[in-house]
Amino acid sequence: MKYSAFLVVFIFAGGLGLCAEEPSATPKTPFSEESLAYTVNWPSGLSLGQAQLISKRSGDKWHFALSLDAAIPGFVVSDSYQSTAAGDFCSEEFVKTFTHGRRKAGEKETFHSENGTATRQTLGGGKSEISAPGCARDALTFLFFLRRELAQGRLPGSQTIYFGAPYQLKLEYGGVQQIRVNDRPAEAEQLRASLKGPASENSFELFFARDDARTPLMIRVPFKVGTFSLELVR
Repeated sequence: MKYSAFLVVFIFAGGLGLCAEEPSATPKTPFSEESLAYTVNWPSGLSLGQAQLISKRSGDKWHFALSLDAAIPGFVVSDSYQSTAAGDFCSEEFVKTFTHGRRKAGEKETFHSENGTATRQTLGGGKSEISAPGCARDALTFLFFLRRELAQGRLPGSQTIYFGAPYQLKLEYGGVQQIRVNDRPAEAEQLRASLKGPASENSFELFFARDDARTPLMIRVPFKVGTFSLELVR
């Protein structure tokens, strides 16, 4: 199982008529102060760990955080992601640190909107520069941008998101469905997504509540050994 691919994927936290992406003059941001707890589940439904998703707005700045602690026999996963964004969910900085078994690492991306670049620096290591649009979005920031857009009846078009390396993301609206989240019924809007990076390609499903915040209810990711899920704890 490719843990890095799975982590990129789940970072995505009456008939909605979705249209092409358009700029918003008065964005709704009901998640200005939010803390959500999730379980990470085996295909059998048994939990292998927990995750927490946090957002906070301070003035014109957004601060997002995602943490994950999980374990399978002989392999421990502990991850932390933090991002700072401004304006229309435009990333300024993205930091990730992680422990996967015996491997520990981390890196920081700093986005320079004024010259269309991003600096990627391994914590305690090297530095490189890549091209990035004026309003680039890391994977964590994009999740909240997506929630805002869905709440306004829009589906973002295909675009590049950043998680260390650039990833190409494409979304397809799947309609309203009845699902079970941690064994409880829920009505949700489904998105089917495909994500392609430099060394991996994945497809997955995202389910959002039909509330004003479009709260992420569940993400399902298929692998050869079965479908893993991230489910909201109610």
